This record gives sequence, structure tokens and C-alpha cells, in this order.
Amino acid sequence: MTGRGAAGAPSPAGSRVKDRTMRQVVFQGVRPGEYPANLQENFRQLYRFYLDEERRAELESMGWLRRNSKRFWWLLKSLLSKLSPGRRLALAAAMVMALLGNWQFSSGDVRLSFNLRGWAFVIVLVILMLELKDKLLARSEIEVARQVQIALLPRTHPQPEGWSIWSMAQPANDVGADLVDYIDMPDGRLGIVLADVAGKGLGAALLTAKVQATLRAVAPEVRSLADLGTRLNTILHRDGIDNRFVTLFYFEIDRGSGRVRYLNAGHNPPFLVRADGTIETIEPSSIPLGMMADCACREGHLELRPGDLLVAYSDGLTEATNATGQEFGPERLRALLPGLRGLPSEEIVARVTREVNLFLGGLRPHDDLSLIAVGRALGR
Repeated sequence: MTGRGAAGAPSPAGSRVKDRTMRQVVFQGVRPGEYPANLQENFRQLYRFYLDEERRAELESMGWLRRNSKRFWWLLKSLLSKLSPGRRLALAAAMVMALLGNWQFSSGDVRLSFNLRGWAFVIVLVILMLELKDKLLARSEIEVARQVQIALLPRTHPQPEGWSIWSMAQPANDVGADLVDYIDMPDGRLGIVLADVAGKGLGAALLTAKVQATLRAVAPEVRSLADLGTRLNTILHRDGIDNRFVTLFYFEIDRGSGRVRYLNAGHNPPFLVRADGTIETIEPSSIPLGMMADCACREGHLELRPGDLLVAYSDGLTEATNATGQEFGPERLRALLPGLRGLPSEEIVARVTREVNLFLGGLRPHDDLSLIAVGRALGR
């Protein structure tokens, strides 16, 4: 990965802009064949960002004429509300100037004429430059956070004898709110975790790092996973912020046998695919962590026999939505799994990821995608 410089520091690419023509700057990286699809996706993202789900549903219930007028008005109000006060007033003034067009003043023999649309364009350009400056400064900081987050992810996938283990974590944005991790226990057990922090962005990523650090500190000390869940919930509720919670699927495997103990705190039910093709689900035994001061957690047990496969995933995978508004859904994932039995976990993760990307049809996922596949080899 190529890192970025410190905030405000000119990048090597930026220092070469003066050596390029305006045409080279404008058309750099433009691929004409991709432009219509990219433009359509950009408009879709703007629509979802500036109008919440309730507003969008309300628009769908209106007639064509009223829907389009309301859509424009609500988008404009949402845009203005997200600007700082000074920029908000400047943009409002620019819109008024653009509507007025040419302004004329006459007094006696004195006649003055001003092209207000030209000044409106200048004001909008200055606002755009200021917003872009803020974005680039913030992006430099987020890039540092991304590098830190990548450094905290597992560098290798443990492969105990007789087991096949692989995982994938794909953030929707620069930083992610999903956690995939492996924890080596003093007694030889291996802890595997898939957690999903509610929300997106830097705040959710910071809470993800806290969950990881807390898990690594607490998991080796507790006797039962019920105690682990209770302690995690206490810490996250005490130190967390409003409307932030964590769904967690944590399990430990005994390297020398197929015994597994697990804790599912409000997470999507993982699939357990038996060697004969039977599929079981591991349902949550508690609410997500950090929501309430008290949380009754329960430890579960199962056994992975030779040929069995355990697949855990985040909701970003099953809620991946294509251009027609359809979700990938847990049933599509479930239907894939019987045909993946016996394959190495790395290939299982690759095939599921490929199926999701084909379903999306080139669209970017709107949430983080995470997946863990743990299989026990035949004859073990």
C-alpha cells in the first residue's frame, strides 16, 4: 500500500501538476467506457447520503411531478444544512445571484450593469475549493488511521494440523468497522473472532480497535465465554458512546480435537455445514454488547467432525445490494455452501467473495464485508 504524506504536505503528484497541461489534468484517469456507470453510481450515492430512508420512502409514495419538485427542494435543504454557516450563506447568495442574472442600475446619465452569474460561479468555485481542502486534510488523517488498522489485522492465518482456516475483511470505506482476529491461548486453544461495530467511519473504526484490544486482554483470563461476554459488555457500555454497540461471534477451537465453544452476542447466525451436507445455524444467545448495562450471555458448545465446515460472516455480506435493490441475502450464501465442502478455506472465502462481487455487478458495497471459514480435514 502506498502511504500518504502528512496533512498539508504536498504529494509528489501534486508537485508535478504545474508541468502538465490543463487537458492532461482534466482527463487524467478518465475511462470513457466507465463514465456513464460511474456517474449513475455517484448520483445514487448522493441521493442516499443527503436523503435518509424515511425521506426516500416518502418520495416514492408521491406522484411524478410532486416527487421531483420535493426531491430537489429536500436535497437543497440537506446540502445547505451540512455546510458551515459562512459557506451556507455564500452558497445561498450565489444561487440568488445566478437567478437574477444581469443586474442593472441607472441614475440620470449613469448606467451600471453587472453580470451576477459570473460572480455566482466564482463563489461556488471558492466554496468547492474550501470543501475539497477540508476533505483532503481529513483524508490524510484517515489514511494514517487505515494504516494503523491494517497493522492491527492478523498478518497470517493460523493452520493447526488437521484444520483449514481463512478469513477476509473488506472495508466499504477507507477504514472499517468489522473485526477479524485470531487469539492464541496459553493452553493451546485458538480463539477466532468476527465482530461488527454499529456505524461507519473513523468513530466506528476506533471502537473496533478498542474491542480488539479488550478481547486480547480479557479472553485468556476468563474461564467461560459467558464471563467473557459479560466483561466485554460492561467495558463497552461504560466506555462507549450512544447508539454504538457491537455484535460478536467468538469461538475457540481445541487444536487436538473438534471441540468448539462459542459466544454469539447478537451476530448473524453462522452456518455449520456437516460432512453429509446438513446445514445448521448458530443462533445468538444474547443481545449485542454495549447496548445495556446488564447482558446475560451464554456459552455454547459444538463439535466439528472431519469434513465439517463453519462459516461466519458480517451483515455487510448478506446485505450487499445490487443495482435493482436486491440483497445478496443469507439464503444465497446458504445455497453456496454445500458445494464448497472439502475445499481449502482460502478457496471457499475466494469463491464466496467472487459470488458477492458478481451479484453487485461492479457496484461498491455500502457496508464492510467480512467472512471466516474454518474446516476440519477428513481423517482427523
